[in-house]
Amino acid sequence: MQLQVLGYYGGYPYNGVGTSSYLLTSGDYHLLLDCGSGALLALEKVLEPLQLDAVLLTHYHHDHIADLGVLQYYWQLHQGVKKEPILPIYGHLQDPLHFGSLTLPGVTQGFGYQEDTVLTVGPFKITFKRTIHPVPAFATRIEEVSTGKVLVFTADTAYFPELANFAQQADLLMTDTNFLQDKTGKMAHMTTTQSAALAEDSQVKQLLLTHLPQTATAETLLEQAQAVLPNLPIQVAKQGLTIEIA
Repeated sequence: MQLQVLGYYGGYPYNGVGTSSYLLTSGDYHLLLDCGSGALLALEKVLEPLQLDAVLLTHYHHDHIADLGVLQYYWQLHQGVKKEPILPIYGHLQDPLHFGSLTLPGVTQGFGYQEDTVLTVGPFKITFKRTIHPVPAFATRIEEVSTGKVLVFTADTAYFPELANFAQQADLLMTDTNFLQDKTGKMAHMTTTQSAALAEDSQVKQLLLTHLPQTATAETLLEQAQAVLPNLPIQVAKQGLTIEIA
């Protein structure tokens, strides 16, 4: 199982890099995880978009779905052989208006999930955990069935202890790390040290900090997280980063 980072900023694209979007590959199966601003251009550099098998959305904030409409148009208008005649797009059912937009007749088809849903999507078994965010959002636990390898993506969320049970012993944990450690007050995202604490409590094998702030350096983000977990492999998301989950 392989993860490629297409975009990693929270909120808005910055300095030529887009917002949350990732390509997860198992064998010849390609799952797009979120589709933020700049996702389609970044995807075109690593995969012909018509070779996608499915799209999975964690929630409907614009920095996670901004390129979904143009991906649908690409699927509708671009000449080429489509791996799937109609592209499946998985999204939660808590927002009927946004969920309805996942279906473009003859082009894409929306499929709904809830917190207790267990999806089989190609080679993956996917389960969900509702997070703490201003709109309904869901952490995802993605298991490659043939190997038992597990990727957990927190999606957007404030820190809460129950996430550790959901992420327990994941081979890779991707955390919403939108703040430095000195952030105070009400939060809808996690800090560097909260991400590290979640990784520690979850006993994961490696940690990827993503959904990053535009104003912090990768060195600072990494330093703050590793102060909590000096012995865990930790990476900071960057465009084109590829992680083998083995």
